[in-house]
Amino acid sequence: MSKDNKQQNTQPPEEPAKEVPETEETSCPEGDPSQAPLPEETPEPSELEKAQAEIERLNDQLLRTLAEYDNYRKRSTREREALYPEAEAGILVKVLPVMDNFQRAMEAPCTDEKFKEGMEMILRAFQDTLKGLGVEEIGEEGEPFDPLKHNAVMHVEDDSLGENVVAQVLQKGYRRGDRVLRFAMVTTAN
Repeated sequence: MSKDNKQQNTQPPEEPAKEVPETEETSCPEGDPSQAPLPEETPEPSELEKAQAEIERLNDQLLRTLAEYDNYRKRSTREREALYPEAEAGILVKVLPVMDNFQRAMEAPCTDEKFKEGMEMILRAFQDTLKGLGVEEIGEEGEPFDPLKHNAVMHVEDDSLGENVVAQVLQKGYRRGDRVLRFAMVTTAN
């Protein structure tokens, strides 16, 4: 027994358990530490979620590309529609001096009636072609002067004409629709 006593005496006496004050970290609302809230972890996306995200991204990219293409197509159409009238007007402006020369040639004296008749037919065909393209002559004697279609190069005093009236047309003007291809060169009165 003495050995048993010695062993018992060598062990330190047991101290009563100290109470640890509860803090927010150690306290659990349910009282069970195994159910304490864990820090939030972001779950790893599954392969399906990754594939769905990739599909959404590609669909968005496709829609944007289609919208860009549609805008490009509309812009190209607008530019082309604006370009054709400009190109046609440029050609018509270059043809107008030919018309002027043809009309002056018709005013020259000619003894050959068949030749003159053939020239008149060509002139009418030329005028009909221009009318078919929407080209109209502007600038007639006696009409009020309009700076949007007339270019006054001379001024005369004539009491028989009103104020700011075209007294004489020196060179015919032409327009196509609302666009003036060439201003009429005129003399104004008063």
